[in-house]
Amino acid sequence: MAALRPAFAAAGLELAEIDWRAPLEAFDGLALVLLGTAWDYQDHPKEFLARLEALQARGIAVCNPPEIVRWNADKGYLREMDEAGATTVPTAYFMDADASDVGAAMDMFDTPSVVVKRRIGAGGLGQYRFSADAMPDPDWRMGHRCMIQPFLSSVTEEGEYTFLFIDGAFSHGVLKRAAEGEYRIQSLYGGYETDYTPSAEDLATAQAVVEVLPFPAPLYCRIDMARLPSGELALMEAEMIEPYFYPEQGPGLGKQLASAVRKRLG
Repeated sequence: MAALRPAFAAAGLELAEIDWRAPLEAFDGLALVLLGTAWDYQDHPKEFLARLEALQARGIAVCNPPEIVRWNADKGYLREMDEAGATTVPTAYFMDADASDVGAAMDMFDTPSVVVKRRIGAGGLGQYRFSADAMPDPDWRMGHRCMIQPFLSSVTEEGEYTFLFIDGAFSHGVLKRAAEGEYRIQSLYGGYETDYTPSAEDLATAQAVVEVLPFPAPLYCRIDMARLPSGELALMEAEMIEPYFYPEQGPGLGKQLASAVRKRLG
């Protein structure tokens, strides 16, 4: 918010922080609601969506809008993106998963290590990594709709790449690294970020993801990618719900986002 406020003020826009669970009346008089780091929505997805729809019904623009949030909440959208031509991390999808599914996924992907993720999740919470010499207990169950992906060694060796897009235009890049002995890149687990200027090839790969979204480019979109053994970047997540915009690596972010908001408000 501190990174956005000066540019928004210069554009004649005022920012107010409101908890998404606040009474609806707290939002009266607002022209637009910009979703922030609502990092508990994954445990209350129906309630969160209902709130966004209620705000929209009151004539308030919501960015990103409920229909995009609904599509983006379940990471099963990655299958649709793959079918649309985006390069994605190979993924198997489950309503739930048990120890046998983990073993089957290792065989399917011909890999000794996999990661099991919640399909509705955030921040790497509730995530598991298993390997051939560290399998889950026989009675283990994920307990959520989930997906299993091969573990990419590039995540720990090279890092995970983030590309920020505002109204479909590239804003800035971020390289996210995991702490020593960890594979998750979130700060909760000791991860950290550095500046990143993508090559023309890598940026084109990320831009191609935005271009095959099943709707016009949203106000903001964070494309998270990791490198496959082939050397090509692959989509891990297209985040359009609970963004952290990494303003430390994007000094021009505030001005670009304020301009995009003004354009949407007319």
